Order: sequence, then C-alpha cells, then structure tokens
Amino acid sequence: MSTSFSSKSVVIGGRDEAKLRRAAADIDPTGARVRFLAGDIALPATATALVDMATSAFGGVDILINNAGIFRPKAFLDMNESEYDGFLNIILKGKFFMAQAAAKAMLQRGSGAIVQTGSLWALQAIGATPSAAYSAANAGVHALTRNLAIELAVSNIRINTVAPGVVETPVYNTFMTDAQVKDTLPAFNAFHPLGRNGQPRDVAEAILFLASPQAAWITGTVLPVDGGVMAGRHA
Repeated sequence: MSTSFSSKSVVIGGRDEAKLRRAAADIDPTGARVRFLAGDIALPATATALVDMATSAFGGVDILINNAGIFRPKAFLDMNESEYDGFLNIILKGKFFMAQAAAKAMLQRGSGAIVQTGSLWALQAIGATPSAAYSAANAGVHALTRNLAIELAVSNIRINTVAPGVVETPVYNTFMTDAQVKDTLPAFNAFHPLGRNGQPRDVAEAILFLASPQAAWITGTVLPVDGGVMAGRHA
C-alpha cells in the first residue's frame, strides 16, 4: 500500500515479555521508536498503563490496533465457566477497555483511528471448529465497533474491525502439536473460495488500510478478510 507507517513510534503489549522483547527488536533494533509492556489485557489497568506509556514516551495516541485474542475450539456442551470467562475477558472486555483508554487519549489529539480484530466465526458458525463462546465474544466486538463508530464520530475518531477466516498464525499451536497443525491446516485451504488459508500479511494489509488516511471516510465497518468465505460456496 502507498501509505507508510515506517516513521511511526509504537507501543506493543501482551502477556509474554520475552516475545514482546523480540518483537520490539524487530520493529526497531535501536529501541528509540518502540516500547513494550507485559500485562493481562483483561485488566483495565493494563490498557491504562499502555496508553500512559505511549503518552509519556511519544506524546500521545494516534492509532490503536486492538488485537488481543485467544482461540480454542470446544463443544458448547463441554464448555465450563472459567473457559467462557477467558474468551469474554480477553476478547471483549479487553478490547472494550483498551479502546476506551485509547479514545480518551485520542480526544487530546482531536482525531484517531482504532482497528480491531473480530472473526469470521462471529459472522457464521463453522461445524469443524465448535466455538460458541469465542464466536459470542467476537460478535460483541463487532457490535462494539458499530456503537463506538457512532459515539466517537463527533470526536473525529474512526473505528473499524477486520473479521479474518483461517489465518496461519501460531494460535493453532496453543491447542495442537506442531505435527497436528501441519496435518490439519492444509485441509482448510479449500474452505476458502480463493483456495488458500490466509497469511498474517493478508490481515495486516487490511488493518493498515483501515488505520490509514486512505480510509478517512470509513467507520463502523466489519470487513471480512476471509478468502471469499462470506461471499458463498462453490458448491
């Protein structure tokens, strides 16, 4: 895409400090334009701390990529309360309060852009991966997008969400072995009308577009990034 974010300063967050440290080094080996904070995004205090870090280090917040999530298929009848709470806390509560903290900071700038990750699973059920709690949490993210678009429009803050299909990321290794991932993921290629699973770059490019000035007149949108799944089926 033509819009460049190469000069942006970045604050990243997550649970694993070692992973954050490696990601920060990839973003900027000098450390001048990147900061990181390890914490539980389900706690509103973590969101506040991330915004405070961005404000202290770089003067404020222009863009939020609200990307926290977990994925672990499990049958509805087998789901327990703790597992249910985990999906809601990380996916929906975490995004809610992260967006709130960022929007408060964006008010000081007079504008801002929020891009969230939702899910194809919140748009249609997929029998091969039973995910009622995960899907319900992401449906809340989609609804949050529309509501915040209306509330924040007067403050010139845009919010949009991408809804990915099967994307080959390390999330599958959280509930399958490497061998199982290697055997299982290729079976989903044909699920997508374009004939392949997504790659992280496919989703990243959509996020970058929605965060950029090129999308200045787009807000409240849930954009499927799914290789054509939501369009229909070949047969």
